Amino acid sequence: MSTLPASLPGGTWTLGDLTVTRFGYGAMQLAGPWVMGPPADRDGALAVLREAVGLGITHIDTADAYGPHITNHLIREALHPYLDSLHIVTKVGATRDQEGGWPPARRPEDLRRFINENLENLGLETLDVVNLRLGDAQGPQPGSLAEAFETLVEIQQQGLIRHLGVSNATPEQVAEAQTIAPIVCVQNMYNLAHRHDDELIDELAEQGIAYVPFFPLGGFTPLQSSALTAVASRLDATPMSVALAWLLRRSPNILLIPGTSSVAHLRENVAGAGLSLSDEDLAELDKIGR
Repeated sequence: MSTLPASLPGGTWTLGDLTVTRFGYGAMQLAGPWVMGPPADRDGALAVLREAVGLGITHIDTADAYGPHITNHLIREALHPYLDSLHIVTKVGATRDQEGGWPPARRPEDLRRFINENLENLGLETLDVVNLRLGDAQGPQPGSLAEAFETLVEIQQQGLIRHLGVSNATPEQVAEAQTIAPIVCVQNMYNLAHRHDDELIDELAEQGIAYVPFFPLGGFTPLQSSALTAVASRLDATPMSVALAWLLRRSPNILLIPGTSSVAHLRENVAGAGLSLSDEDLAELDKIGR
């Protein structure tokens, strides 16, 4: 059994004026199967959230579409009133249909409703960070984000949002958002096997903007690679531990939000991300997504 590091791997990062641990927690898996309905083990879900904060995690990622509403209700039940050091990042721009799909919903009236629902369900007066979710379930899609992002800026100016980011975005959309208002983070799919945002990550690092990979372990299709397996075997570690440790080493602006519905798995993720990788390990891993 892995032993937990004395402090969370990776240290901290600042989102605007908010300091967060680079190792965070993504709440999506706390909802039921395929992110619909309540969890089978409600007490277990609450325990995971409390353990995350107990371990020192200060960055929790969520969305009111998860469930829908389920994860935000769980976060509020488990953690409210929130520690001053805890920062909850949410996203808006998609809803759920009866089939469990994620249809885009980015009209101004949709976004205003989503912000109000997040505030109510989380029990907050101001949301720390709100990401505008773009694209669709297949990934980023080209097109202007101006109307939707300008709506969020208006809501920010009303004092309901502290900082803004974008999710599931193309590099062009990231650049367009920055012509409208400052952003503190970009949240896109990225992991050892999916390296399409390498250039964007480096550009954001130079600007002091966080990059938050979702599906850091591959999502619904877990990472599989002979090189990853070989490095993990050599280090007597799990492939997932190696994948998380690699992300922390990839760039200092990368923030991790691996999700789980198990306290034991949460602790394994924290321990795994603290794994020490040699230059040889990194060179071998870097070939996977090239």
